[in-house]
Amino acid sequence: MSINRRTILKSSILLATPLQALASIEVPQMQEAKSMTRNDFWHSIRTEFPMDRTMINLNNGGVSPSPRSVMQALHTGLDYANQAPARNIWQQQEPGLERVRQGVASLFGVSDEEIAITRNASESLQHVQMGIPLKKGDEVLTTELDYPRMITAWEQRARRDGIILKKIPIKVPVMDTSDIVNSFKKAITKNTKIIHVSHVSFCTGQIFPIREICLMAKEMGIECIVDGAHSFAHFPFTQSDLQCDYFGTSLHKWLYAPVGNGMLFVAKDKIPTIWPLMAANPDQDASIKKFEEIGTHPAALHNAISEALAFNDRVGLANKAERLRNLHMRWITKIKDEPGVSFMTDINDTNQWCGLMVFRFEGFDHGKIGEYLFSTHRIITTPIKYANVDGIRITPNIYISEGEIDYFADVLLSILKGRVKGLKG
Repeated sequence: MSINRRTILKSSILLATPLQALASIEVPQMQEAKSMTRNDFWHSIRTEFPMDRTMINLNNGGVSPSPRSVMQALHTGLDYANQAPARNIWQQQEPGLERVRQGVASLFGVSDEEIAITRNASESLQHVQMGIPLKKGDEVLTTELDYPRMITAWEQRARRDGIILKKIPIKVPVMDTSDIVNSFKKAITKNTKIIHVSHVSFCTGQIFPIREICLMAKEMGIECIVDGAHSFAHFPFTQSDLQCDYFGTSLHKWLYAPVGNGMLFVAKDKIPTIWPLMAANPDQDASIKKFEEIGTHPAALHNAISEALAFNDRVGLANKAERLRNLHMRWITKIKDEPGVSFMTDINDTNQWCGLMVFRFEGFDHGKIGEYLFSTHRIITTPIKYANVDGIRITPNIYISEGEIDYFADVLLSILKGRVKGLKG
């Protein structure tokens, strides 16, 4: 099949259809995508994101833009709800949550009876953090690289219930992931009840050896909570690859759902033991749906997750991960041998990182670099100064072009070569 403007336009139109319609055309659509060149395919994906092209957005890790098809589904749903909210939201739209739940569960490889749709990773994880039974003296292990909001939650439980929170230092960059497993193992005592660990560290991009940590914990009767805010739909994996008891994530990062969507996984046998953040009826004690009792909310918001799932199905998670790593290596290769340049992960081992990378320029103020990149070049980045990390976080996405990455790399080289003044620390 020849590729032309009409072919690519047709691909865009198909994405904008409902999930049910997409399912009926999935095979020919993928055959069409395969007949494209790689550049044609990624260009067609790029045009699905209605972006301000005067900026280069390299901070997709906090919140990612949604594709046009997802935003259209959201806007259409909100407009429909507004016509008769009491009827349309509760009777017409809210039942759609079950299809969303099934789709997210399928992507994570679990039963839909183990998936709750929430508003973000923090809400998901705090259901477990605040609801799991712990008593005075019980220990929770986490790392110094875990997300501050989640650490704050555990610190509140320490003040309220007298539990003990232990934060394990992690040397960066990690050159051998078994060092992480061993650090947890050495910190475990007879009082350790919970391990709370990020799948991907927000401040380094390190992919943690979750399966090894969880299997070790199971042998010792310790439950594992995994913060998957930066991993779900980022690269391919399922719950069986992790072996965790609990998993919380945001769906407005790498899945591209509208802002305000999240997911919580609780292993079925664990559900009755966890108290939800907001009260639920006693007959819901063993139901995953007790974690969704948040009062009135726009059903269109979570229903649009279906379009995000369809979009990701079209792209393919393996293709996405490959694209993200290729984009990173394009700029990393240009600066890695310059004096004073270092990275917070082992750039030579792509099993340890994917779409999130943090670099450091020795002797520079990374906050000033971040300000310069945006004010002069309209490049959005994320300066990070947390625990033992001081650098700039770069999170491109699949709509970023090679030309934008090359421009970013050239700007970094100009800084390193001393052509920009006032950025030293």
